[in-house]
Amino acid sequence: MPKYLSLPLILLLSGCLSLACCQYLIYFYAPAEATMGLIQKIFYIHLPLAWWSLFSFFLVFLGSVLYLLKRAPAADRLCAAAAETGVLLSGLALLTGMLWARKSWGVWWTWDPRLTTTLIMWFIYAGYLVLRGLNLPRQRKGLVCAVVGVVAFLDVPLVFVSARIWRSIHPAVLGAQDGGLEPEMKFTVTACAVAFGLFWAGLVWLRKCQLDLRARMCASAGAAPQNGHCRKTTPHPR
Repeated sequence: MPKYLSLPLILLLSGCLSLACCQYLIYFYAPAEATMGLIQKIFYIHLPLAWWSLFSFFLVFLGSVLYLLKRAPAADRLCAAAAETGVLLSGLALLTGMLWARKSWGVWWTWDPRLTTTLIMWFIYAGYLVLRGLNLPRQRKGLVCAVVGVVAFLDVPLVFVSARIWRSIHPAVLGAQDGGLEPEMKFTVTACAVAFGLFWAGLVWLRKCQLDLRARMCASAGAAPQNGHCRKTTPHPR
């Protein structure tokens, strides 16, 4: 195994094992919620998915700023890896939230501020991935994607504060003053968030290593990476 793949794989496997251990905490250690019962345990998966998807998009923002400043192809590849992971996690967060909403609110979907801003965010970054797949010159595409990566981040803090600045039925569980979480619930959700963090870090890092490897292979062949393939660059006639 190449050395540069060993650490991300260790993180990924550590995250998988930690998530497996978290299943005991979720179903046996944490008590069942009084009104919702077993379905409330989706919370321990839903919350880390949402948090780490937001952090993925923050990483896209940082990588985009770095690319605009340095024109570093490695920063562009970091944006690609983080955006792919963020779209996956935010999509799963939406799906698990819908399962929770069906039991809690009686509907699969409602145009609540938190849900609406999250859905808009998902479409924005899904469009960002579509943009990355367009057949454009590498430097031009990197510049356009970096600008979009910076602008798209404007919706991310809005998702976080939407339930607080607008009237929302989405629960702000960790900020609740009355009720809140039992100590066992707090410990379980913290453990799940850490486990997801290990899994997230390994996933993003491994995807970044794959993109780096492809770029090196293309460079050794005298080609440029384009939409998952190495394409020969033809000089423009003078």
